[in-house]
Amino acid sequence: MANDRVATAQAIYDAYVAKDRAAAEALITDDFHFTSPLDNRLDRKRYFEVCWPNSENTEGFEIVQMVEHGTQVFVTYEGVNKQSRFRNTEILTVRDGRIAEVEVYFGWNVPHGVPSGEHRDPT
Repeated sequence: MANDRVATAQAIYDAYVAKDRAAAEALITDDFHFTSPLDNRLDRKRYFEVCWPNSENTEGFEIVQMVEHGTQVFVTYEGVNKQSRFRNTEILTVRDGRIAEVEVYFGWNVPHGVPSGEHRDPT
């Protein structure tokens, strides 16, 4: 059911902001994997060792869009941490009411560092 998958996705963001590890652990499958430009298919244990501590700096997520497609939920958000605002997109695979996989695609800082209509070569 789409609403259940979307609710599960929303719940993991809520747990992250609340720093509620017990809630997050209940939402993530035992065979969970996490991939981002900095992380290559981390398992559940490694995710909680490496990524979960970042929740301490996270102040919130403003959901731009959250769309269910099959067993996946596509989420674009603007995150706020103690240092900056940023925009990312994630694909969460939900299985039996729990998150089995997350793929993170980094976006940009908010406000965008490149003027509108302009291009900046990577350094």
